[in-house]
Amino acid sequence: MKLLFDENLSPRLVDLLQPQFPTSEHVESAGMRGSPDIRIWQYAKDHGLTIVSKDNDFRQLSFLYGPPPKVVWLSVGNAGTEIIARLLCARVDALREFLASPEAGLFVLEIFPEKI
Repeated sequence: MKLLFDENLSPRLVDLLQPQFPTSEHVESAGMRGSPDIRIWQYAKDHGLTIVSKDNDFRQLSFLYGPPPKVVWLSVGNAGTEIIARLLCARVDALREFLASPEAGLFVLEIFPEKI
């Protein structure tokens, strides 16, 4: 599973989630810090990446254009990096199902304390 973490998320997520998502990258390491959302969207599409973001704009782009790329939208408020990492790990099976579905374009992850 190749994830692209948006710049509103910590670059540390790439290392924290390496065992579950080994080919992931961060917008910053891809040289796109401060880039418009549509450029990040195109980069993800061109490289077979799934965008992970707290930014509502990517959710809207998903509705507008559909996949690819796919979008994982984190509805987590001000949750810290470790909580986000635990949430993604706790839902890895559901994420795999989402990524395997050709018609699914948006996966919403919310915090449920009993799950993380």
